[in-house]
Amino acid sequence: MVKKLLHTRFRVSDLEKTISFYKDVLGLEELRRHTSGRGSQLVFLKAPGSDEEIEICKFDESGPVVVGPDLTHLAFEVDDLHEFAKNAAAKGYPLSDGPHSTGTGRIAFIDAPEGYEIELIERATRS
Repeated sequence: MVKKLLHTRFRVSDLEKTISFYKDVLGLEELRRHTSGRGSQLVFLKAPGSDEEIEICKFDESGPVVVGPDLTHLAFEVDDLHEFAKNAAAKGYPLSDGPHSTGTGRIAFIDAPEGYEIELIERATRS
């Protein structure tokens, strides 16, 4: 029986561009870097307020990175979707879809380098 989710891994071709996106656009914290025993370059990141980590991996020996449409995504909660979208667009990453209203707030999507999709969730304030 598992205890908890520790991390999710995404493989990329351009490690530094991807890490820059996660840190500078999404605001994640880089926790550590190392090279695995087989030679993978690994970078671990974490969102403020989260325990789970994201592992970004560069391992050229695995061949080209091909991210299929609507295959996978990460979802992050944001305080203000409009403000986030404005800041991300100024850094060259406009929203790719949305915002859309939901029963519990609003959602939108942004594309990370190499085609990974990021969902942004703004929860409705309770009165």
